Amino acid sequence: METVAIVGLGLVGGSFALALRKAGFDGEIFGVSSPPAIEAGLRRGAVSRGVDLAEAAAKADLIYLAQPVDRILMTIERLGPLVPRGCLVTDAGSTKMAIVKKAQEQLPPGQFLGGHPLAGKEQRGVEAADADLFSGRPYVLTPNDTLTVDTKSFKDWLGRIGAQVIEMSAETHDGTVALTSHVPQVLSTALALTLGRQRNDQLTTVFGPGLMDMTRLALSDAEVWAGILESNKANVQAGLDCVISSLHEIRNAVGRPELLNVFQSASTFAERLRKLPFKS
Repeated sequence: METVAIVGLGLVGGSFALALRKAGFDGEIFGVSSPPAIEAGLRRGAVSRGVDLAEAAAKADLIYLAQPVDRILMTIERLGPLVPRGCLVTDAGSTKMAIVKKAQEQLPPGQFLGGHPLAGKEQRGVEAADADLFSGRPYVLTPNDTLTVDTKSFKDWLGRIGAQVIEMSAETHDGTVALTSHVPQVLSTALALTLGRQRNDQLTTVFGPGLMDMTRLALSDAEVWAGILESNKANVQAGLDCVISSLHEIRNAVGRPELLNVFQSASTFAERLRKLPFKS
């Protein structure tokens, strides 16, 4: 891997570039993004220069799509006639089934490897990029067919930047992140929405750090999340049905001995998460 083109120079794309540099990558890194994002990326040292998509496809041996899901789908359509033989295309989209399907339809066979780094912040833009964003975090890859291009170099660099690579199908990925990422986002949003609709001025003065933790995800970008939830609609709705069932269970258990069992079951799973090697 000698030349990388990052399409979508925001938090994730910028962090990937900075992580490569920190890990010792000395090749050229192109940025394909808006002029303000390119300028910010140049200031941060994330990219060597800005180019358009055609030049990126012609010169890069890795094209890294770090856009919102709906934009990734559109970019893949544009890349179809541009990608030369031997170029690996990968993405960092939060859902995989729609993206993998689009890549199968539009890109040369064997040149796309779906990806999703389980890392992020509420802040947007390359200004918030962090070279350590992926360190200690899961990085899912979803190989969907026989790859005809070399992926070893890319996987090696993922290891060098500290990511913990996990391979699974796109279907398994989307079903899993619906519960571990998308439903938590919706629950945080629902809690903030509920509190914001109450006629109680004390809600903004009488609270502890737990409320800040619980509503942190509600600060996330609405447009980005609209695309994510739409692309994983059935899985998210099924996950929300499970949460609604659990809420009913807890509501009915309040004041009854079985509430202790509910709390204990929840605590057992939460403790398992905290014993895992991934960075919080």
